[in-house]
Amino acid sequence: MGVDYYKVLEVDRSANDDELKKAYRKLAMKWHPDKNPNNKKDAEAKFKQISEAYDVLSDPQKRAIYEQYGEEGLKNQAPPPGAGGFPGGSEPAGASFRFNPRSPDDIFSEFFGFTRPFGSSDSRPGPSGFRYGDDIFASLRAVAAGAGGGETSNTLRKAAPIERQLLCSLEDLYKGVTKKMKISRDVLDSTGRPTPVEEILTIDIKPGWKKGTKITFLQKGNEHRGIEAADLIFIVDEKPHSVFKRDGNDLVVMQKISLVEALTGYTAQVTTLDGRTLTVPVNNVISPSYEEVVRSEGMPIPKDPSKKGNLRIKFSIKFPSKLTTEQKSGIKRMFSS
Repeated sequence: MGVDYYKVLEVDRSANDDELKKAYRKLAMKWHPDKNPNNKKDAEAKFKQISEAYDVLSDPQKRAIYEQYGEEGLKNQAPPPGAGGFPGGSEPAGASFRFNPRSPDDIFSEFFGFTRPFGSSDSRPGPSGFRYGDDIFASLRAVAAGAGGGETSNTLRKAAPIERQLLCSLEDLYKGVTKKMKISRDVLDSTGRPTPVEEILTIDIKPGWKKGTKITFLQKGNEHRGIEAADLIFIVDEKPHSVFKRDGNDLVVMQKISLVEALTGYTAQVTTLDGRTLTVPVNNVISPSYEEVVRSEGMPIPKDPSKKGNLRIKFSIKFPSKLTTEQKSGIKRMFSS
């Protein structure tokens, strides 16, 4: 069969149109010669082969002839399947087939929306008339505008960014965590029509990140012809916690104590966000505004997670609802002595 076009595109023999388009899009960008300046000759050959494979497998007639007669039969003008005869043999009138491969330039422009996808002062011809430049992959926007190619400059307008809330628990922001986010968006097919695709994005939440932190995925919005796809921005938000409140890099926890404990001493037990138990003896008299500060037991500091803010223990003092005459007298004697 000669060249195995299915292996060239890295698809199964049962691949449908969408799978062929996806494979071509990925491989064409990977093997474009200007993305491989140190291996341009081999890349040109690979790029031409990828384009030819897509051209054959995406065309029902070419694909049928290729599968029946192989690459040699296809290029030697085999008759269409069912017409009878073989290359060089007799065949019914009107049944002949001539293989006219499309240029890589034409195929690439269908996918990426540009008549001349890459502009450059270097106009050396590549396979099938495709022309390559030396510095074109730096920016697809610059390419679209004909940077360095002498074409009219029309910078693509970029769609407004899409913002999404990323809800995180305090534990997530304390320890750090990896989140997988499934998104659905429209991607342009080879004809310029939007096709829905699903994608999994990986977000590494770093220890100490705060509410409002933004994580940007470039051009992960819907694709539209003539407009650069929007960036997708996730904005960190913080779930309310049942025990702690965050205050900058500090953590604040409230302990309920009795008046006797406030006056005579109290030992606080606090379970940290990473599961440790802190035992904090408080020997001072605890007033309603008193805070016990435990150094370096707060949230990690984002720029240096080895350092942490403080844990601040506040107190809610339960006062008795009523006192007997004897109790009142005893308190007076105690504080007057």
